[in-house]
Amino acid sequence: MSELTTLTIAEARAKLAAGETSAVELTNAYLAAIDAANEHLNAYVAVTAEKAREMASASDARRAKGEVGRLEGIPLGIKDLFATEGVHTQAASHILDGFKPRYESTVTANLWADGAVMLGKLNMDEFAMGSSNETSYYGSVKNPWRRKDSNMDLVPGGSSGGSAAAVAAWLCAGATATDTGGSIRQPAALTGTVGIKPTYGRCSRWGTVAFASSLDQAGPIARDVRDAAILLRSMASTDAKDTTSVDREVPDYEAAVGRSVKGLKIGIPREYRMDGMPAEIETLWQQGIDWLRAAGAEIVDVSLPHTKYALPAYYIVAPAEASSNLARYDGVRYGLRVPGKDVIDMYEQTRSAGFGREVKRRIMIGTYVLSAGYYDAYYLKAQKVRTLIKRDFEEVYASGVDALLTPATPSAAFGIADQDMASDPVKMYLNDVFTVTVNMAGLPGIAVPAGLSAEGTPLGLQLIGRPFDEETLFAAAHVIEQAAGRFQPAKWW
Repeated sequence: MSELTTLTIAEARAKLAAGETSAVELTNAYLAAIDAANEHLNAYVAVTAEKAREMASASDARRAKGEVGRLEGIPLGIKDLFATEGVHTQAASHILDGFKPRYESTVTANLWADGAVMLGKLNMDEFAMGSSNETSYYGSVKNPWRRKDSNMDLVPGGSSGGSAAAVAAWLCAGATATDTGGSIRQPAALTGTVGIKPTYGRCSRWGTVAFASSLDQAGPIARDVRDAAILLRSMASTDAKDTTSVDREVPDYEAAVGRSVKGLKIGIPREYRMDGMPAEIETLWQQGIDWLRAAGAEIVDVSLPHTKYALPAYYIVAPAEASSNLARYDGVRYGLRVPGKDVIDMYEQTRSAGFGREVKRRIMIGTYVLSAGYYDAYYLKAQKVRTLIKRDFEEVYASGVDALLTPATPSAAFGIADQDMASDPVKMYLNDVFTVTVNMAGLPGIAVPAGLSAEGTPLGLQLIGRPFDEETLFAAAHVIEQAAGRFQPAKWW
């Protein structure tokens, strides 16, 4: 581990500006770290070393001419869901074998325009469907954290497990990720990193492989709150190519970090206190409440009565949209093709071989709930429930509440191939119990490290904000971060 790779983005930016290091030096340090660690962690599915060095050299040349972007020379990892021109983009799926797009996603194009350097593509759950990064065609990602006195491999969370693991293990300065039901916030919480899912429409979805179009939203995973703010400012934009992109100016999120929370009203939703919740999660939540109160925030109890319906409604809406979005992968135009006796057989053989078990399960659920005779009973009802969930939040915010504080996950990281989880998909889905409401309502949510479990692994808290008020989340998350301190895994890889 090089000293350069332990720098935050803000620290690296300062060293680059002072001439104490160069983009090429920084990039080479990260590439060496990836080379040494990736066989153990499996965080990257493709390393673009040559391209990274070219981008770093170009960055140094721009700096020499006085042309400095917001992320000039900062090496980043990119989730395998974002299209990167001429570079492996497969959503960690067999069905997209060999696919290298001829275009760039808007989010990554924004990062490159601001001077960032691409280190490679990061592992993830196949088509972002999973909560543990175990559904990837490229195998499970290992969490850099381990329990005290244990060599058991733990999951990094999902679907952005590669992004979270790479940031936590110093294999990139920051990473792009996506969140459909908690896929930024849950892995961030399980790896001791910071992850923000911005308001729906804040980041363009153009060029990002779709899972559930009305829920998907890009965001960053970073080492601390300031770095997350720096990355989100570059990732966010208005985009004419995405009809769900919102035409609003992108604020300077970094300016909100360190802002006082005195006078803010923080709501504590009573429905998030669930039966069987571990005592350490309850204790952590109370600790977060105490920290925000000590910083001058007013704490109020609130009710979100339809929360209990969020998870079942989500697991109808998301698979329904997935079954529609994934219909395009048929072996005809790109990716895997398995020959058949006729075109229908070719479709069937290709999709059977190309999709993994969890993706097939969700396609089948989605097709079922959209089918004649079941559409009204399932899909239409779930959409009505979604409206009620959104209304719950609107009423709470209308009462003067500025943000909500909740746990990020129901537990710390569990073991890879945990039999309890593997044998019961519903238990795996319950990992998203605190996060899916945010996507159903289109709101911003941030996960911030807040403590360690009894076993010495990270636990996170979640802050949920008003639409397009990410700045309040950064301010409040920074208070928690300052009180809790920074957490780093002991290196074993």
